[in-house]
Amino acid sequence: METHFFTKLAQKYREPYRNYYTYQNLQGVRTASFIFLSLSIIIRVLYHLFPESLTKAQNFPEFDFINWLFIGITPFFYIISHLFIIEMRKTKHGTAGMSLFVFIFGLYIIVCGMYSSFISTSDPSNSLTLYLIALSVVSMLFTFEYYETLILLVGIELLFTVLCYHAQVSPTDMVYNQMISAILLAGFYLTSRYFFSYKASYYGQIVEIREQKTQIEKANVFKNQVLGTVAHDLRNPIAAVESLTMMMALDDIDADTEDNLNMMRESCVKARTIIDDLLDAARDENAGLSTDKMQRTDLNKCLQDIVATWKIQQGGRENVVLISNVKSAFVMMNHEKFPRAIDNLISNALKFSKDGNKVEVHLNRDKRNLIIQVKDHGMGIPKEMLPTIFERFSGAGRSGLRGEQSTGIGLSIVRDIVNSHNGKITAQSKEGEGSLFTVTLPEVQ
Repeated sequence: METHFFTKLAQKYREPYRNYYTYQNLQGVRTASFIFLSLSIIIRVLYHLFPESLTKAQNFPEFDFINWLFIGITPFFYIISHLFIIEMRKTKHGTAGMSLFVFIFGLYIIVCGMYSSFISTSDPSNSLTLYLIALSVVSMLFTFEYYETLILLVGIELLFTVLCYHAQVSPTDMVYNQMISAILLAGFYLTSRYFFSYKASYYGQIVEIREQKTQIEKANVFKNQVLGTVAHDLRNPIAAVESLTMMMALDDIDADTEDNLNMMRESCVKARTIIDDLLDAARDENAGLSTDKMQRTDLNKCLQDIVATWKIQQGGRENVVLISNVKSAFVMMNHEKFPRAIDNLISNALKFSKDGNKVEVHLNRDKRNLIIQVKDHGMGIPKEMLPTIFERFSGAGRSGLRGEQSTGIGLSIVRDIVNSHNGKITAQSKEGEGSLFTVTLPEVQ
């Protein structure tokens, strides 16, 4: 925290911070005046309840007069501060009149404490409690610039000197009282400036957080614009290439050309998958996945459709098989999102499996849950990578056996989708033997 005992705040924050603490000061005046007025009224009530006890107190006439003075003056501070607060809520800007008003109230509270100390014993050195409380309250509750604090100190010291002469204290007591007052005022200055520095540091942090938030929001808008361009300018050409390969496959072609077309079509699918992964990660899969998009769905039928689609994509090869041990299996599912998660698991399994290996999709029931397992017999996942495979951009992404590229976010998207379905996903793997991904979903009747 940077201290400002004899310096101003940096020009960048000076005016906004002054508006900030002026509003806080006005709220402090309203609160303090209400409390001070309440205490004065309570003393007046006690006077009527216990008149004999209080009227016999030392210097009661002075206390009686000053109490009425407090009751008469303090409400004006409350009313004016309330009006200033209303004005500042509209304008968001402090004025010199508001600062002067707070300054006068701070001086008023200190003088009240000082005078109360005098009339209690006619010697402030014997009764400094009220004076000390007033100084402490003002130093902690209100924020002043250093020159305002210095002016306040001079004004307080002059009033203190006047009251000492008025009390007709001896020269020795005068020096003694002035020394005590000087010590208290020095403490008041240091405390006031410390709280000024603390509040300024707090305000600076708030401003920086707001600026960073604004920059993040602007970056997020830019990101969405870039992603929109990616979705439009890349998806369409890729779809056009994919359509051309399908049309060319309808003609009489030789085996080599067919292999090349299949490779082109698979490359288009991979490119589209990478684009979808990036878009889903940017949008955050959990956002917008509301319960009204969830439908009661036959999980058996859903998995059958997914496996059938993969069979078509694999050119009729049955590399992906479904093994189901349940007949009636219903879950609440988002039809846009959940198949994407299973597709991602199957895609990863194929990516790290040899051409002849099969990927098994198992469906089982465990009490009230349905268990989906995607199992492959491929290269497996290194032990050190296993704890972080579901973390986004964790560095666990690897190239497939046939050179397929990885964005490093596919499994994090799968995890987010499963979590949004109130499910859970775990992974087991052993290098050289394959991997097993287990998805647990709550069953519905």
